[in-house]
Amino acid sequence: MRVAVTGGGGFLGSHLCEALLRRGDAVVCLDNLSTGRPENIAHLRKYPEFEFIHADVSVTAEVPGPVDAVAHLASPASPPDYLRLPLQTLAVGSRGTENALELARLNNARFLLASTSEVYGDPLVHPQDEDYWGNVNPVGPRSVYDEAKRYAEAVSLAYRRSLGVDVGIIRIFNTYGPRMRRLDGRVVSSFIAQALDGDPLTIYGDGKQTRSFCYVSDLIRGLIAMLDSSETGPFNLGNPEEWTVSDLAELVLDITGSDSEIQYHPLPVDDPVRRRPDITRVGEHLGWHPEVPVEDGVRRTVEWFSVRACEATTEER
Repeated sequence: MRVAVTGGGGFLGSHLCEALLRRGDAVVCLDNLSTGRPENIAHLRKYPEFEFIHADVSVTAEVPGPVDAVAHLASPASPPDYLRLPLQTLAVGSRGTENALELARLNNARFLLASTSEVYGDPLVHPQDEDYWGNVNPVGPRSVYDEAKRYAEAVSLAYRRSLGVDVGIIRIFNTYGPRMRRLDGRVVSSFIAQALDGDPLTIYGDGKQTRSFCYVSDLIRGLIAMLDSSETGPFNLGNPEEWTVSDLAELVLDITGSDSEIQYHPLPVDDPVRRRPDITRVGEHLGWHPEVPVEDGVRRTVEWFSVRACEATTEER
């Protein structure tokens, strides 16, 4: 296939581009690099089937030549990024999704939307299955991301119902692994960077809030399985093993051998207290389940950060 990947320079996008190229697909990566990084895709330029287009898909998502599939991953995805770029986040979730859908429609292509567990907000149902409508504050600070993704799901299904676009929706839960930015505000990368630097590990809240952590290779397998299928979804994609934030901090300290202390800070507004996916549906329809234990995944991520610690720029630190 020839696949257009919006946000292909980001953490997940670059891994998806790489996996598609390795199996023989051609890839067109579209990214304005507002949160993605050129180094994430530098090694992909050796592939003759890889093409990079510097573009803000909120403005245009034009790709010369035929396209067989469109994977729409473009969006700031960590709280510091979407709080710093609120209007851009809303734009890429709305106009950006519409432009990517138009690209798929014009090419009669499969469309994959990378949605998020944030559509469930601070959930009142646990674990979360796809039938749960969520508990989202539509005017809170996180709403620029939550509501952008909820709109993206709505407009994607409207394109399917009204125009026949072949749409598939995946709701991504917490994912981690190599190519995360050191200080992107996500708990795994933040803890690892702080531990390696000897800085205090910062926990927001009492540390009893839970998350479910999926290693990036597992997540990418799920995205490709959905891309190759004719399923609509939405399907949850994540690791159903639930961890408290405090337990994750202790795991990072153990793996890194750091003697960093743990500091507690107030919980941000609307920060979810519990988050765990019910993955029954994706297992039944796509045969997908995570394979990498959290301990192994965190160890691999620590190794990746450790090798690059001396290469990190002042800005990254």
